[in-house]
Amino acid sequence: MSLRVLAAAGETFEAPSAETFWQPLIGSGAFAITRPAIVYALSVVLIAAVLLWATKRLAVVPGKRQMTVEAVYGLVRNGLARDIIGSHDFLKFVPLLFSLFTLILVNNLFGIIPPIQYPTMSRIAFPLALTLFVFVVYHFVGIKRKGLGGYFKSMVPAGLPTWIVPLVFLLELLTFFVTRPVTLALRLFGNMFAGHIILVLFILGAEYMLLHGGIALKLVSIPTFLMAFVLTVFELLVEFLQAYVFTMLAATYIAGSLADEH
Repeated sequence: MSLRVLAAAGETFEAPSAETFWQPLIGSGAFAITRPAIVYALSVVLIAAVLLWATKRLAVVPGKRQMTVEAVYGLVRNGLARDIIGSHDFLKFVPLLFSLFTLILVNNLFGIIPPIQYPTMSRIAFPLALTLFVFVVYHFVGIKRKGLGGYFKSMVPAGLPTWIVPLVFLLELLTFFVTRPVTLALRLFGNMFAGHIILVLFILGAEYMLLHGGIALKLVSIPTFLMAFVLTVFELLVEFLQAYVFTMLAATYIAGSLADEH
């Protein structure tokens, strides 16, 4: 996020808040074209361009750019899709999982890459949209595999006492239709929002102390800047992990919908 946009005005330091993340560029209200929307569109163009560039001249012995793309693809294909969904069904879901992973990772990394410095997933609408897509996919494949009645029946493990079946079914229904999508979206959003706002707070606080503080505060600004650097490195790790976790959970939910037993 641009530090100029967030800079403290005058002699009063203003800590970043949720309003900081709302940056309309064209128009206003719910239909405004915002900065994160532009960044998200940029990420799609960037990913497409890199993939086309890296795979333009495929070779049996890959070059560096082909090897890099194949490493990311292999991580998703073998480490997530095949290992979680299973060797029988995983191939058809690799494009979805690869798209999710790269899209989330690039948009997360934008949070620490100048001059963008805005993690798109810190706006709840973007994690919600991705979650909704995953939600539709894992229910669709489950119903297609087992039929509507069989899909709902599979939510309850066999062999339970009759009296407890309705309670377990309600709990599983809540898990499949509410808990899973809500936690999937909020986990990604919460980590990106909290991490970035803390990072911005340290940077702006250090900048304010350096420019507007006395001698003591100017000295304190030095370790504050160092802490901001440490947090940036930590945020890099979190950004990768959140992309991985979201994709892993998407694969897990798909695998659960395809499984013969609960």
